[in-house]
Amino acid sequence: MSSDDLEALALLHDPVRRSLYDVVASRGGDVGRGEAAEAAGVSRTLAGHHLDKLVEAGLLESGFRQQERKGPGSGRPAKVYRRARGERSVSLPPRDYATLASVLAGVVEALGAEERAEEVARGAGAAIAEGRRGEPVERVLGERGYEPYAEGGKVRLRNCPFHVLAEEQPLLVCSMNLALCQGLLEGLGDDPGRAALDPRPGECCVSLKQTDIDIEGG
Repeated sequence: MSSDDLEALALLHDPVRRSLYDVVASRGGDVGRGEAAEAAGVSRTLAGHHLDKLVEAGLLESGFRQQERKGPGSGRPAKVYRRARGERSVSLPPRDYATLASVLAGVVEALGAEERAEEVARGAGAAIAEGRRGEPVERVLGERGYEPYAEGGKVRLRNCPFHVLAEEQPLLVCSMNLALCQGLLEGLGDDPGRAALDPRPGECCVSLKQTDIDIEGG
């Protein structure tokens, strides 16, 4: 953990900034200043001030949306915001679990133990579901940081909780992530076949077939 991480995350203690950050993060793409302001229930000017502070802290990124109309009188390009691609973490005292996880992933690959790793991951998913049988998987995944949302008959996962490792060892980590989700589904009394590898840039590599039950908050 760096002091920059702590200072950046401290900005989210302000309820307006946290609300604006959540609005931008939940959209999964570019969000205009007016759109964010309306969703957060604040003025456009106030929203712009806080959004730019979040950009300065590295929690958001900004850019400009091209206008459909070109030439004189088309106006200036609209400023838009999106969640930053980097990660922030806080641990007191500092811990470095990511490095150890990377080492362990390397050991699994070196030993050719991918199938055994998937079995363990499936068991871990079942353990997460312990005592929660019958609950919607979307709720549990949301609590684990996956950020589920409905689209096109699927439950997609906007965030990958294992992003750093997935960048280093995509085949291993994605197969373990799938096994974990399948174990979670089975532990909840749901169909593990709902989960499948379905990678999409900037999101989790797993998606689920949507059921008739609406996603909470979706």
